Amino acid sequence: MSIESTIAGISLAVISAMSLSAGNIWQAQGVEIASATRGQRSMAMALIRTKVWLLGTVMFGLAIVLQMGSLAFAPLMLVQPIGVLALVFSIFINAKISGKKPSISIIRAVVIALIGVASYVTIASLITSQSTITDAQLIAVLVALCVALLIAAVIRLLSKGSSRHAPILFVFLGGMFSAFVATLGKTVLLRVEALLKDHHFTVDSDGVLTLFCLIGLGIASALSIYFTQTAYTCNPSDVVVAGLTVIDPAIAVVLGITVLHEANGAPLWALLLMAFAGAVAVYGVVRLAQAETATTPSDSSASKEPDSSTLTQDGAHTPSAE
Repeated sequence: MSIESTIAGISLAVISAMSLSAGNIWQAQGVEIASATRGQRSMAMALIRTKVWLLGTVMFGLAIVLQMGSLAFAPLMLVQPIGVLALVFSIFINAKISGKKPSISIIRAVVIALIGVASYVTIASLITSQSTITDAQLIAVLVALCVALLIAAVIRLLSKGSSRHAPILFVFLGGMFSAFVATLGKTVLLRVEALLKDHHFTVDSDGVLTLFCLIGLGIASALSIYFTQTAYTCNPSDVVVAGLTVIDPAIAVVLGITVLHEANGAPLWALLLMAFAGAVAVYGVVRLAQAETATTPSDSSASKEPDSSTLTQDGAHTPSAE
């Protein structure tokens, strides 16, 4: 793995995090607007008619394309955790929109998160590697996806009668399937690259398993979108973004180490340092979400006051006539 490809992968992952943060903010606004203005329409139709939600969806799609591009240049466990920066970017985007400067506690949490991410990426760039995915690794990824689908089904059944735990479970499920989107996308990219080198596609174990991975990628993508959008309807956007930026990289790194063997040959001390750096980044993200939530409770409640303003399709507030 050359230094040029590593830099390209990291750069695309950073830009992807920026696009993801903007997409998450606009999608969250879109869900709120659609809920308030849908009338007798279904939620799906209300979202499609909401411009800010559509813009957020485009940015979300762009983030996925950029992330897939980063995975073509660098290992999964190197670039996926960079998505933690999405929450950092969202804080400053929200500050720009609201015109309010971030508090000292938010700035402190951002610094902690950035130190953790930078340390993790530096160590991971030195010890990770990528190679052609074997049939056994493909099967392991697909088995892991089946286990994830089973977990999702059990959680949905157990949370049907529980309104207290269901909201955060939707965040967990969205992050879990987002990690599988990245992992399956990585396996498909490497397998297609290997098939192109051979200049042919055959209906054998290689070709069939690659097709199964494409099907799994589609399923994981659909479920990630579904659970993420559902999470926005019952959680503050900061909680959703914070959860996704912790759960997604954590699961992706585990899959990168255990299934894709991207850290083979790495010394134990390097793995321990990488785990510590990742823990620092997660701690910073948790502190950031707590600080952001603590500074905006009155604002969020005021924005949802039905008698003071009416949401328009473009996300603006129109004073009510009294």
